[in-house]
Amino acid sequence: MPHEVRAVVAAKRGAPVELQTILVPDPGPGEVLVSVQACGVCHTDLHYRDGAINDAFPFLLGHEAAGTVDAVGPGVTDLAPGDYVVLAWRAPCGNCRSCRRGRPWYCFDSRNATQPMTLLDCTPLTPALGIGAFAEKTLVAAGQAVKVDPAARPEAAGLIGCGVMAGYGAAVHTGGVGSGDTVAVIGCGGVGNAAIAGASIAGARRVIAVDIDERKLDGATRFGATDTVNSRGADPVEAVRDLTGGHGADVVIDAVGRPETYRQGFYMRDLAGTLVQVGVPDPEMKIELPLIDLFGRGGALKSSWYGDCLPRRDFPVLIDRYLSGRLDLDGFVTETIGLDEVESAFDKMRDGRVLRSVVVL
Repeated sequence: MPHEVRAVVAAKRGAPVELQTILVPDPGPGEVLVSVQACGVCHTDLHYRDGAINDAFPFLLGHEAAGTVDAVGPGVTDLAPGDYVVLAWRAPCGNCRSCRRGRPWYCFDSRNATQPMTLLDCTPLTPALGIGAFAEKTLVAAGQAVKVDPAARPEAAGLIGCGVMAGYGAAVHTGGVGSGDTVAVIGCGGVGNAAIAGASIAGARRVIAVDIDERKLDGATRFGATDTVNSRGADPVEAVRDLTGGHGADVVIDAVGRPETYRQGFYMRDLAGTLVQVGVPDPEMKIELPLIDLFGRGGALKSSWYGDCLPRRDFPVLIDRYLSGRLDLDGFVTETIGLDEVESAFDKMRDGRVLRSVVVL
């Protein structure tokens, strides 16, 4: 029997979100029903609201969440009612060509729930990133619900479901930051600060935070930045070179995703250094670089999809690091809000006033 729950819906492109009652079905084969306890407000949700992802309105927003399993469908054997979980927007299928080649973090057929959640008139909803967690309950594929230590408070735990994992993984997995490396991170929002934290935990000897907002740069030191560069008043490429003996950083992470920051990151690297793009660009953006520089500078230019993570491997590890005091997830939580405050949280996010607003249910 479907469950009537409150949820945040983006009904049409660019319009303010609405708090509506929706229908969430009981889990079918391979699915789980989750009671959401907390869900972070991520830029991706705003992209859905504004129609920048696709036009499959109406959207059920929210994807960066933690909660408890209410019920499991037939065939689900590794989860049970009462399990405390963080939701992942990628759940490797195990059968696609990437999974078969031992690269499940690139899975090309990630699992989602099969049954739709709907409006009261039975209009199907498109859940953001296959989750839809700005809701009292949501339905996901079993592989999307990752058990973690219940000692972690949900406001913090849910953040590893997207932004923290993306940034941390960009440094540790995609960038391969190791002991003694120098690292520069462009953009000190939630993802950028997670990359700073990841680089610091991985043993980088110098982590340089680059941003145009002095408040964000001050905050970046909390997560492990050893140096800061305000690129509004200084050439960030020259500043990073000055801080690295004139060479440039071993690994540069672009957590902004704009042509100008990508170009900065490209030249901010040491010779044979690595540039990782984790910031999501607008589809219309283009980048132009001299081909001789692409050849002559060497190294690697990488895109990071979800921090190249495996949720069932990585989420419990990050939660353990949080509980041991090594990963400051609490530092990402700027405020807690209700379901009816998501639209105002989008305004604060646009203005750079928050790292994360977190909906608590």
